[in-house]
Amino acid sequence: MPEMPEVEALVRWLGDRLDGAVVVEVEPASFAVLKTYDPPVSAFSGLTVSGVRRHGKFIDIDVDGLHLVIHLAKAGWLRWSDHLRDARIKMGGPLALRFRVDRGDGPHEGFDLTEAGTRKGLAVYAVRDTAEVPGIAHLGPDPLAPGFALRPLLDRRMQVKRLLRDQSIIAGIGNAYSDEILHAARLSPFAIAQTLDDDEVARLEAAVQSVLTEAIAAADGKPADELKDAKRQRMRVHGRAGEKCEVCGDTVAEVVFADSSLQYCPTCQTGGQLLKDRTTSKFLK
Repeated sequence: MPEMPEVEALVRWLGDRLDGAVVVEVEPASFAVLKTYDPPVSAFSGLTVSGVRRHGKFIDIDVDGLHLVIHLAKAGWLRWSDHLRDARIKMGGPLALRFRVDRGDGPHEGFDLTEAGTRKGLAVYAVRDTAEVPGIAHLGPDPLAPGFALRPLLDRRMQVKRLLRDQSIIAGIGNAYSDEILHAARLSPFAIAQTLDDDEVARLEAAVQSVLTEAIAAADGKPADELKDAKRQRMRVHGRAGEKCEVCGDTVAEVVFADSSLQYCPTCQTGGQLLKDRTTSKFLK
């Protein structure tokens, strides 16, 4: 799933290409992808893109005060084309929506939203105010926003891994970067947020800032089709179960849940102990 660094890179990259462009058409290829009906997507045609912004993991394309908001979910992605054909797109298949623009200097350009697999989560909202999007209305603070304070958010009796991923508490962090942050902070994913001592909180605060800032810097300027591979290559523990930790040389371990998994380094994060599962493990720190 694209998380804050990839979405931020996409937003910057799209902004360079869409700012000032005139929308030709927003064309859904799936009934399921569009979550709103007022305003209709036809209302965007002829209007000018005035900005592209990020809210957590949401992409917000501002079109003369109307907003096309995109959440890529787990398997959604964006594919840019410098030359989109004028032919109508077919319903069904991985293609979910086409956003076509005229920049006044050549053929129509734009992007396709696609989603792989049968489990559909890709969502597009056409709204007059981004607060009309439920996921944005309930977002917690952005961890890279000026004045962000992590310490008050930790006063919860919940596992720190789950807290970092909860979009209503902190916006933009998902499964991959929560693994990377906890590895950098040398904390167990099962540690209880409310019980962290001052040194652990300080390490976590520093890791949130450094991991996300470095990831955005590494992703910045990369075209959309390179972001996924670039993200995988940057990961130190996430998705690397069975490989050597590049910090200590131990083997990266994994905990598998029904619909997700987490990876961690036992030596760096749990005092050498293996975590069995989220309910029976005794290794909370």
